[in-house]
Amino acid sequence: MQQLTYDQIVQFQKLIYDFYILNKRDFIWRKDITPYKIVISEVMLQQTQTARVQPKFVNWLQYFPSFEALANASTYDVLSAWQGLGYNRRGLALLKIAQIIMTKYQGQLPNDPEILQTFPAIGPNTAASICAFAFNNPTIFIETNIRTVYTHLFYQGQNEISDKQLLPFIEQTVDCNNAREWYYALMDYGVHLKQLLPKINAVSKHYTKQSKFEGSKRQVRGIIIKILTQMKKIDYYDLIELIDFELPNNQHNCHIIIQTLIDEKLIYKRGNILYL
Repeated sequence: MQQLTYDQIVQFQKLIYDFYILNKRDFIWRKDITPYKIVISEVMLQQTQTARVQPKFVNWLQYFPSFEALANASTYDVLSAWQGLGYNRRGLALLKIAQIIMTKYQGQLPNDPEILQTFPAIGPNTAASICAFAFNNPTIFIETNIRTVYTHLFYQGQNEISDKQLLPFIEQTVDCNNAREWYYALMDYGVHLKQLLPKINAVSKHYTKQSKFEGSKRQVRGIIIKILTQMKKIDYYDLIELIDFELPNNQHNCHIIIQTLIDEKLIYKRGNILYL
């Protein structure tokens, strides 16, 4: 592992902060910060672009302004509010997280990444990012924009760079006095680099191109959830006809997809009637 000198760390932090001061991105979840807002935004932002998340985040807070309000919500209400973000299991995971926090932690989000990792939809990186943004703790984590910064500045000209190689640099350079702003600054600089160098992420060992949404099983699943949030309940075969109407060129077996959603408890079936 390369040990950075004090001067190298200062120079690196200055580069990031100088850019951030002039180019800070403006997001609602960065204002009036609460642990609840951070949990919602961090789960929403998993595999989803900020432009899609921002209006959904505002709408979500209108329906569910707190862990308590969310914990008391129905599956139908949660999936209705989540509609359009994709990966509906994440919406239901937020419902379960809120219920856990209300019943086990007296409504207070634990300030401990180890505990947060036991919650649904929260892995090590999300747990650490929640603690950094909610509590300003200098936890160590990596996401796509942070990865971009460190691969570009510390491994120029190299390929197949692993996160394991990057984490020591992240740990050495984190701003322990203001981890929240530091990570915001890093991510904003990473977005800037991607705009300058569109293929920059390809040098990472962990780079994977997201599969096309149009014509995918994800699209069929999303349409099923959308129909059920609009109609509340529907006959099984009427749903099949509506899917065919919405996606006339669908190549997937809708019966299998519906059964998978039932198995995952995203939708329910009583007789021939499907509902949320």
